[in-house]
Amino acid sequence: MSALNAGSVNPGDADIARRVRAASSSFYWAMRLLPGERRRAIFAVYAFCREVDDIADEPGDLADKLEALDEWRNEIDDAFAGKPHDPVSVALAAARDRFGLRSKDLIAVIDGMEMDATGPIVAPDAATLDLYCDRVASAVGRSCVRIFGEPGEAGQSLAHHLGRALQLTNIARDVAEDAADGRLYLPREVLEAHGITTTDPQAAIRHPAYPAAWRVFAALAGAQFDKAEEAFDACDAAMVRPARIMAEVYRLNLDRMLALDDAAIADASVSKHLVGKWTKLAIAFRYGVL
Repeated sequence: MSALNAGSVNPGDADIARRVRAASSSFYWAMRLLPGERRRAIFAVYAFCREVDDIADEPGDLADKLEALDEWRNEIDDAFAGKPHDPVSVALAAARDRFGLRSKDLIAVIDGMEMDATGPIVAPDAATLDLYCDRVASAVGRSCVRIFGEPGEAGQSLAHHLGRALQLTNIARDVAEDAADGRLYLPREVLEAHGITTTDPQAAIRHPAYPAAWRVFAALAGAQFDKAEEAFDACDAAMVRPARIMAEVYRLNLDRMLALDDAAIADASVSKHLVGKWTKLAIAFRYGVL
């Protein structure tokens, strides 16, 4: 038995919701469409992801980061054994009871954050990048589809492809920011195919062939969106409306980036061309009332 019975209220729920709203307008407005229990569960998953992501990304000693991530592994184990301590894990334990949330999916997220913490990741091979995307994005999706009510094959396919599509779009958007932090997630195979062999992220994005390499990479995200569309068709549309909103926002962002000329891509400041708050809200409203 978890610390809370299904349907009971976690005193930390309001604080979790505030944190989600402050951290991500896209996610918040998409997921708030869910009914109470599902919304609380999905916000808990997001809050958990923020906790471990902050551990990986914030400055600090590597040993301290690894210890903090291990503490979260232990916390997840305790939560799924019915002994949660942190308000977020209390909510996750309740979601386990109500929606069949799996600890292995949450542990996979921690493993992905450890990849960042022990990095920086620079021009990984395609298999390593795919593993990273599976852990930090698709594993989150596997928890989400259970909460949505689509835990079967169609939902798992949606988690697999949409998770990758969203993560690859984030990477395409954030190349300059990541390079400033010594990171470069574009796969080695794509870079080398365009004659970019440097391991210096800043030098890589200044290479004359970088815009062409970026477009090939961005097309990988587009292919995952196409696969996600097939999964959407196999799911109950009403159950996965929040995922549809996220897909629409991110696909529009990707399309806007791909429409830029090479000079804008070379500038690597593509984020200024992305959809704004009102467009996101319009998309949320569109799918919220359908």
